[in-house]
Amino acid sequence: MIRPLLIGIAGGTGSGKTSVTRAVLDALPPQSVAVLEHDSYYKDQSHISFEERLDTNYDHPFAFDTPLLIQHLERLVRGKDVDKPVYSFVHHTRLPETQLVRSRPVVILEGILILEDERIRDLLDIKVYVDTDADVRIIRRIIRDIQERGRSLESVVDQYLSVVRPMHMQFVEPTKRYADIIIPEGAQNTVAIDILVSKIRHLLDNSE
Repeated sequence: MIRPLLIGIAGGTGSGKTSVTRAVLDALPPQSVAVLEHDSYYKDQSHISFEERLDTNYDHPFAFDTPLLIQHLERLVRGKDVDKPVYSFVHHTRLPETQLVRSRPVVILEGILILEDERIRDLLDIKVYVDTDADVRIIRRIIRDIQERGRSLESVVDQYLSVVRPMHMQFVEPTKRYADIIIPEGAQNTVAIDILVSKIRHLLDNSE
């Protein structure tokens, strides 16, 4: 079996990581890419009250079940399927069900902190950092959290100023130095996307 190619796409909240992932998906053959979202690997919090969950710092590395994520990445590399957790941003904990993710020639891991942990970095063949201005990122986060996660404008802004921004400066921004490719402005940077896709195709061709 040919070892799948592991690609990590990191960057701050609202930077355009998901858009870059979609652009790669659209450029490669159907059914050739599996995607893992780091957000799916938030720790289960069903054992604590909803009020306590609201106080969790979701932008700190400790919020993630990193051992489970590493285990799943290693299984996918070996050609094994995994049952990815399903996380509810409304209830702030995992749901009982899981989602089957099949091993594919390309596996993309996308999330704000995926380059922060050395164990994860060592598994990645290509490390990407999506670099977008802070004002653009906060506007995107406000729209997303209000429309998709039922949040109020006041709560989103308060969380950004008190937690998200300081955690970004402490844990996310420094990981840029680990990136093999830095993509300014996300999927709108079509030249950078073309370079990334060409590199993926080259590695895939050489592995056959």
